[in-house]
Amino acid sequence: MLSNVVFSGEAEPVLKNDPEFYVNDKEKRTLVLDGESLTLEDLVDCSKDLVRIELSEEAKQRVRDSREFLLKIAREHKIVYGITTGFGTFANVAIEPADIRKLQLNLVRSHATGYGRYLEPSKARMLLALRINVFAKGHSGISLENVQKLVNAFNAFCVSFVPQQGTLGCSGDLAPLAHLALGMLGEGQMWSPKTGWAPADKVLEVNGLEPLELGPKEGLALINGTQMVTAIGAMATVRAENLAKQADVIAALTLDVLKGTSRAYNANIHRVRPHKGQNIVASRLRALSHSEQNRSEIAESHRNCGRVQDAYTLRCVPQVHGISHDTIEFAKNVLTTEINSATDNPLIFAEEEEIISGGNFHGEYPAKVLDYLAIGVQELGQISERRLERLVNHELSGLPTFLTRDGGLNSGFMTIQYCATSLVSENKVLCHPSSADSIPTSCNQEDHVSMGGFSARKALKVVEHTEAVLAMELLAACQGMEFLKPLKSTEPLQKVYDLVRTVSPALEEDRFMHPEIQLVIKLVRENKVWEVVAPHLEKMNELEEKDPDALRQECASPTGGTFTSKGFEEAL
Repeated sequence: MLSNVVFSGEAEPVLKNDPEFYVNDKEKRTLVLDGESLTLEDLVDCSKDLVRIELSEEAKQRVRDSREFLLKIAREHKIVYGITTGFGTFANVAIEPADIRKLQLNLVRSHATGYGRYLEPSKARMLLALRINVFAKGHSGISLENVQKLVNAFNAFCVSFVPQQGTLGCSGDLAPLAHLALGMLGEGQMWSPKTGWAPADKVLEVNGLEPLELGPKEGLALINGTQMVTAIGAMATVRAENLAKQADVIAALTLDVLKGTSRAYNANIHRVRPHKGQNIVASRLRALSHSEQNRSEIAESHRNCGRVQDAYTLRCVPQVHGISHDTIEFAKNVLTTEINSATDNPLIFAEEEEIISGGNFHGEYPAKVLDYLAIGVQELGQISERRLERLVNHELSGLPTFLTRDGGLNSGFMTIQYCATSLVSENKVLCHPSSADSIPTSCNQEDHVSMGGFSARKALKVVEHTEAVLAMELLAACQGMEFLKPLKSTEPLQKVYDLVRTVSPALEEDRFMHPEIQLVIKLVRENKVWEVVAPHLEKMNELEEKDPDALRQECASPTGGTFTSKGFEEAL
């Protein structure tokens, strides 16, 4: 075993048993990269070591054609940016033919100037997969031999030490991608399952891998692109999508525990405001809540309580959650295009025999949508924390204060709500758009940048915080159900309760809750809450498609009323 310790920019030791490191010993599926069809879910699977990759035959031919044309241009000593010239403000400096290879090596070494905590190997592996997918498009001019070396490194789970900070998200993610390339040159540090962290040349040797040998433009091809922003952004988006679906489920459970009314989810209300996300959420809430098809004993117990309508955090869930769903979908569509785009510069068009300088490296697209994603996800956490407040506040819930017996002797869920509030407050600060800023660089040659690296990192942090907040709401809702027994919720929501109880028993008196909170967060992060209700939701959706009235019968909400004379009298 080689040395497994390296020091990050924060001067703290990094050990190979970091919990983010994940190596899968099971059989892996093959993911064929063609530069056109990679999905965000596939990319996240790369981080989990669930796939091995290979290039499609068409991609291999595109790479060969691109390289052959580039070498032809290099032999003719034509002036082409990044091939026979310097970079950035040095674009007008011609490079002697004898120095063309050294130029590429110097570029990688000089640009590996990142700062801060390293990317976990799982995330660095996503970065590597994305770079390979860009090369598969055949517009970068890199040799097939070097692309195959990158593929081999990916399949061996050998990744470079990549600091998270230092990219402007324009001219590509230069610093992090330079660090990614540096390890493949046999310099700096790398990680693999066989070695842990160790000098890159040793990691390559132990894993039977060959270092890259750079020819014309290959250094530039390796570091020019938006892959840092999009890799982290992809993880944030996939997790956000799973979280948003589970937020709907958790809200439905809280509604039942708080003895709310589902009248506000009536299909007629949402049909006349036909936003996609809003209607999806309303349909989901109808399917989970009390109806003739799906009875809740809790809901039946307060059929004639006289409540007409609930607070906004319950009544407006479709409207608030809905726009979050739509925001996530928008981000997902933009990022899916981005991960299948050529973001190098200059770009090589072998069929047209052209090499063209452009700006596809500019990270404004992913930066903007990830700032937007953070705002959308933050709202899920903000409304969740307010529902949590209603659960622990006896004046709003009718349940014991802080959901505990012997209040005063026991504090119950008091500080769980504090923690959620703290995370929501942090999220509000993190929602300031990084992409609203731009600082000119490279002697004003690169005079507008996206700052997308921070957009991606803080979007993921907002998702992580919101996963925790929703897990805390879920835990509180399940605790609230203890005080409503022997009454039960609907079958799917009861399954959610049962799921939580597999990792966290009911709170009878104060105990150390932190480990259990982490386990419930893990359930949310691994999409388990959604998985237990998904079969029911599919069945209910089919039912409602056949009969639009199926989930809005008279018993669909035992409280509240529509404002007809008959309905209002029933509500009273």
